[in-house]
Amino acid sequence: MITNMGKFDRGGRLAIAAVLLFLALGTGVLGSGLLFWLALVVAGVFTLTSFVGNCPLYSIIGLKTCRDC
Repeated sequence: MITNMGKFDRGGRLAIAAVLLFLALGTGVLGSGLLFWLALVVAGVFTLTSFVGNCPLYSIIGLKTCRDC
């Protein structure tokens, strides 16, 4: 897989994933319904894409946030 995400983008995704996980699991703000599961799925996708360094949506639209790729 070709990297298409820069360090700032990857770090931002990890931060957003951490906040979503905290809201879903650490507080009762999202309840236990659709918002809870949506937050978990988005946090999982953001974590996975930040570790891999490739965002499939970026590939589709031709966006790259890294300087050296």
